[in-house]
Amino acid sequence: MTPPTPAALSPAARFDAAFAALPLVAILRGLRPERAVATASVLYDAGFRVIEVPLNSPDPFVSIAAVRAALPGDAVVGAGTVLDAASVAALVQAGGELVVMPHADTAVIRAAVAAGLPCVPGVATPTEAFAALAAGATALKLFPAEMLGPPVLKALRAVLPAGTRLLPVGSIAPASMAPYVAAGAAGFGLGSALFTPTMADAEVRERAAAFCGAWAALDAGSRG
Repeated sequence: MTPPTPAALSPAARFDAAFAALPLVAILRGLRPERAVATASVLYDAGFRVIEVPLNSPDPFVSIAAVRAALPGDAVVGAGTVLDAASVAALVQAGGELVVMPHADTAVIRAAVAAGLPCVPGVATPTEAFAALAAGATALKLFPAEMLGPPVLKALRAVLPAGTRLLPVGSIAPASMAPYVAAGAAGFGLGSALFTPTMADAEVRERAAAFCGAWAALDAGSRG
């Protein structure tokens, strides 16, 4: 039987496939629509398959629609800093496929689930983590990672259901990934160490290559 094409899969299945290909989420805070396709294409060519445009960026839904139309079907394009259910509805209208949140508001998580979109809420405590999973979260964003650190991640992994994907987000650099992976991180969200609005795309390309190389080395080490 021929495998289904990415476009034929549900958003959740497409997120799973994209995450399996490279579990690094590119967070493009401050991205402007006129630059959106070029920057997202640089990241896609480097290996990134999950692209997030935070909603506190200029005209974020315009950028999301443009990037979704431009990238191949194995990419997943969504919104970050989603704070309410109305933003989930607007994301669907723009063609977005992923909801990422800085918090664990269960009403927003349920709105994403009702829209058929995978949702990655931000959590910092076991209470938030379990409530988010009960509401239907696809994975959990450990945020802010620079305040919580690998010991907190390890403690959460010990009590959360097996298979729960935890993604540290906040001040992650290629050199700082290893302790989180050792503690059980499934992937990472990457912000200003990967992209800022003032970076040229050539610099974004270099930083993307550094992150992809660091992940490949860690992944090979965990399997070897």
